[in-house]
Amino acid sequence: MAQVTAIMWFRQDLRVSDNPALQAAVRAGAVLPVFIYDAVIASTASPGSASAWWLSRSLAALNKTLGGRLVVRHGDAAEVLDALVTDTGASVVCWNRCYEPEAIARDTAIKQQLKARGVQVTSHKAAVLFEPWELLKPDGLPYKVFTAYYKRGYTSISAPAIPASTPIKPVTDAGVSRGEIEALGLLPGVAWYHKLAPQWQPGEQGAQAALQRFLDQGVANYREGRDFPAVDAVSRLSMHLHFGEISPQQIVATSRKHPVNKRAGEEVQAFFRELAWREFSVYQLYHFPHMQTRNLRDAFDRFPWQAHPQHLKAWQRGQTGYPLIDAGMRELWQTGFMHNRVRMVVASFLVKNLLIDWREGERWFRECLLDADLASNCANWQWVAGCGLDAAPYFRIFNPLTQSQKFDPDGAYIRRYVPELKQLPNKALHAPFQAKSTVLAAAGVTLGQTYPEPIVDLAPTRERALNDFASIRQARA
Repeated sequence: MAQVTAIMWFRQDLRVSDNPALQAAVRAGAVLPVFIYDAVIASTASPGSASAWWLSRSLAALNKTLGGRLVVRHGDAAEVLDALVTDTGASVVCWNRCYEPEAIARDTAIKQQLKARGVQVTSHKAAVLFEPWELLKPDGLPYKVFTAYYKRGYTSISAPAIPASTPIKPVTDAGVSRGEIEALGLLPGVAWYHKLAPQWQPGEQGAQAALQRFLDQGVANYREGRDFPAVDAVSRLSMHLHFGEISPQQIVATSRKHPVNKRAGEEVQAFFRELAWREFSVYQLYHFPHMQTRNLRDAFDRFPWQAHPQHLKAWQRGQTGYPLIDAGMRELWQTGFMHNRVRMVVASFLVKNLLIDWREGERWFRECLLDADLASNCANWQWVAGCGLDAAPYFRIFNPLTQSQKFDPDGAYIRRYVPELKQLPNKALHAPFQAKSTVLAAAGVTLGQTYPEPIVDLAPTRERALNDFASIRQARA
């Protein structure tokens, strides 16, 4: 009897451990591991340059784990899978579920297409602790408030059982070429991404190392430390989760078993709450797919956003004249990452001081972030702007000066990313435009030359934003 060939379609699950679809393929027969850079999806939601670099390195790591047997293709996923089934005689196709609207529509069509050919198709949960349809209100509708959603499923998460991985039996001669990761065209012609390589370790091993490092060194101070950008108290797992190099089940199970859970269980639970926020973003995108481009609160459709290319460019380049804002934007550009506290501050500055549409910020973050997750990016921008579900109140405007003084009091974060200000004393560092000329001169700072003057004044722009937000509320009433 001929051996069954099972195609394992890797997508946002670039790992071999705790991979339900891969285990299903292993149980079915000899595995043909496949990754498809879907040209149809990429045409509408292509990864940004930073996340494309991460994807290329993560695929290389996965291919190494698979002994160089990963089949790589670029094109329409439906056409590629149809051709692979024909060429290899595969009778089983397995994948783990994605939750973006375009991916759901694609997967539904492909499943119907393959089943019509007599191919067995299985899809699995691998990216979330709870499926978006598992946590609903008693009336069957989705939650719109995070706290209720969180209490419904996440307050008493136990350590999930992680099944032992079954040895993979890769197809060694399926009659198809393997393809080259480099041929996917993920990397630009100018090798700017070399600055990222020393800072990160994409791939499954990197994900496990990041988790262990966080549990050993960071989580014990998580609740307080996570707000201070100069303190190493955050997990930096968002990229690994986005590309599925580690599962949330693995994170919970490992955290529960780690000694830190006994001595700092409340800190670990606070970390789990942030995992729940990530899943709440997936939940929102699943139930409200228009959130990618439209305000979840219709009143904001009338908000008078300002088109100001010069302000947008200054924000993108970290040249606003507000050191914490500039440090955050430069951290993003230099590392592909930005501390969460600073993300909220720079986002608030864009939409509530510059009055620039949140979608401009979302696009820039998607281009520059290594963890440019569609659900999280859109949900978080709408949260800050005030137009999302359970969003920050419209009148909550983060003041970059007070945020800087409170969460980077010694200026370590600012000095790292805005080195032209590093000689300023702490008192002047957070607002150099308020410093005496003698203090600036002693530190080698010339406003307007070595460091910009503020591009806007905080007080009047705050007042203008509050008036505009109030006007749309009144118009709705």
